[in-house]
Amino acid sequence: MAKAKKVALAYSGGLDTSIIIPWLKENYGCEVVAVCGDIGQGGDELEGLEAKARKTGASEVFVADMREEFVSEYLWKLVRAGGEYEYKYLLGTSIARPLLAKKQAEVALATGCDALAHGCTGKGNDQVRFELTYKATAPHLPVIAPWREWNIVSREDAIAYAAKHNVPISQTTTKIYSRDRNIWHISHEGGALEDPANAAPDDVWMLTRSPNEAPDKPAEVTIGFERGIPVSLNGKAATGVQLLTELNRIGGEHGIGRIDLVENRFVGMKSRGCYETPGGTIIMAAHKELEALTLDRNLAHYKQKLALDYAELVYNGLWFTPLRESLDAFFEHASANTTGEVAMRLYKGNLQPVSRKSAYSLYSLDIASFTMGAEYDQRDARGFINLIGLPIQVQASLKTAAKKAV
Repeated sequence: MAKAKKVALAYSGGLDTSIIIPWLKENYGCEVVAVCGDIGQGGDELEGLEAKARKTGASEVFVADMREEFVSEYLWKLVRAGGEYEYKYLLGTSIARPLLAKKQAEVALATGCDALAHGCTGKGNDQVRFELTYKATAPHLPVIAPWREWNIVSREDAIAYAAKHNVPISQTTTKIYSRDRNIWHISHEGGALEDPANAAPDDVWMLTRSPNEAPDKPAEVTIGFERGIPVSLNGKAATGVQLLTELNRIGGEHGIGRIDLVENRFVGMKSRGCYETPGGTIIMAAHKELEALTLDRNLAHYKQKLALDYAELVYNGLWFTPLRESLDAFFEHASANTTGEVAMRLYKGNLQPVSRKSAYSLYSLDIASFTMGAEYDQRDARGFINLIGLPIQVQASLKTAAKKAV
């Protein structure tokens, strides 16, 4: 590509993006506009971020507070859909990338940039998520992906580059985990985790207590939902950020939300990572319990099938597509009656439903009771079974007749 004059960089202040600023200036001779989104990664990561970006060569720095947008327009849609990748991963990194890339593209267009850049590796899923979003939001801008161009081949090389160019970083050759954090989760990769035969070291975990060290007394939380969206905690209305922040605190204290996962990356390889999603784990579990009350069998089962497709779509970075929008329209309609409250008990890493209540509950005590009643005549079951079993009976009769004929 032609030499860019002004590049918008998706900037986090981590190892990769920290060294990309001087690398871009050195190799492209361009201005660098650093774009960072506050999606709840915490004050430590954001503190001094602008000063650091400018010190390492950025000419402009944009830090946008996108927490409420992230929760309401991305996370709550994920909750409503019930999206879990490969039945375990709650998509904390995947769901954030489209929002961050969209904001980066908006800043690039507003500031006259002629290229976009990111710090995703050539082996990871994030390069796909960022660049598919670029194609949807700023399709005419070329993309610079340093990990696909430079001669840095490892995190050790990146650390050495940072030292040579006086770039301040927190990573060292003995503390080399790659982490991504937002209000939904934190992920941990690299280091000892690269070998799936290794147990996750105790020092990996940051948001959650070990279940062995969690309180001996359980805690209970009640989450209120309206049309599949969390709206209250313990009977009090709360914004998305407030609700998640408090559930992260409580869930982390009780060791909720740890997973150790070998996953299938979109780019074709397997990878191993550890994830902590304390608040999100509680919310997703409560949402499932409420749906068990309010969805009929056919809708519930079909929604489960589409939830797998939705999770894969989010994981693969296909957020800004007609398919995702269409699926969201289905989930919104399917959740019309998913309103009510669910109480969950938290105890040493475990979650247990305590109470489920909804004005739209399809659960009828008169019908479900073992006692014979007017609402359900158990004698009707004979005809039902005979009709359902008719093909099975005919097939068995044919097999029996064939054996006798031999």
